[in-house]
Amino acid sequence: MQGSNDKVRVVIFAVLIALLTACGGGEGGSSGTATPPGGIHLQIVSFGDSLSDVGTFAPIASAVGGGRFTTNPGQVWTEDVAQYYGDTLTAAFTISITHQLSAQGGLGYAEGGATVATPANLYDFLTDVIGNIEMPVNQQVSSYLTAHGNFNANQLVLVFAGSNDVLRAGALPAAAQTVQTAATTLAQVVAQIVQNGATHVVVVNVPNIGLSPKGIASLDGGANLTQLSQIFNNSLNAALQADGLQGKVIQIDSYTWENQVIANFQANGFVVSNTGVACDPAKTPKDTALLCSPATYVTANADQTYMFADDLHPTTRLHALFAQFVEQQIARSGLGR
Repeated sequence: MQGSNDKVRVVIFAVLIALLTACGGGEGGSSGTATPPGGIHLQIVSFGDSLSDVGTFAPIASAVGGGRFTTNPGQVWTEDVAQYYGDTLTAAFTISITHQLSAQGGLGYAEGGATVATPANLYDFLTDVIGNIEMPVNQQVSSYLTAHGNFNANQLVLVFAGSNDVLRAGALPAAAQTVQTAATTLAQVVAQIVQNGATHVVVVNVPNIGLSPKGIASLDGGANLTQLSQIFNNSLNAALQADGLQGKVIQIDSYTWENQVIANFQANGFVVSNTGVACDPAKTPKDTALLCSPATYVTANADQTYMFADDLHPTTRLHALFAQFVEQQIARSGLGR
């Protein structure tokens, strides 16, 4: 009789295990295998500048509640995209109090102040806060390859760079060549990423920098920056096509997207468009979003009602909307949903 009961218990136990397995149960089951909102699990790798920086300078900036170039503690678009595909994006490098970069193992290589390929020490970008240590994008990619060898089919590689090249190029007509060279170089960097195994690569063009608060406050109302943004984007498109890359990457038109959101800012949930900033310049150290926190907002909900954190960088809400746009474009390419 006892042996019969044991057999029954074994059968019941086996059935329970089968049910748990089918439902994704068991220790660490459903949480580890649940389908993310994007419909597919992807590991995110990001290269670029402050628009994508997930916390390179946080060890210093966190002392005043900052850490990212947005309305802190909000996220930037790359973090939102990572979560959409079931990943968490952290900084590849962080800065020390002595202005030294140290590897952290994350895959967020984008760093505030970075250009496509120009060394950091040629420019004065918050040097008293972070020094001249930000890696240009070509060096970011080289650093990744040194550490990881190659890319793989389970990764989504995000590339968003060129804004600093536009901002530092100077005035037309002389600036045109500088911007064209940067765009062509970026296409070469994208080719390097593809050649080293990446099968899902997102390439974002530069936004209309002339429509940023910095642009519209300039003497020409942003006309020079708008034209340079267009030159960069046209050159990038041409270079990607010439290099046979347009069919191998997902291109995101942030320029047109930004124009449309600014033109319809109230319909997108904003109270203030590109005519003001969420981080009070009188309260925010260095007047930079990197050092912006709720204590320095112009209003308590400025991270949601303003489009720009400072004169160049998006607020938390604008980052979130851009992430949604990117996710939609990725789904249209046939990847995820």
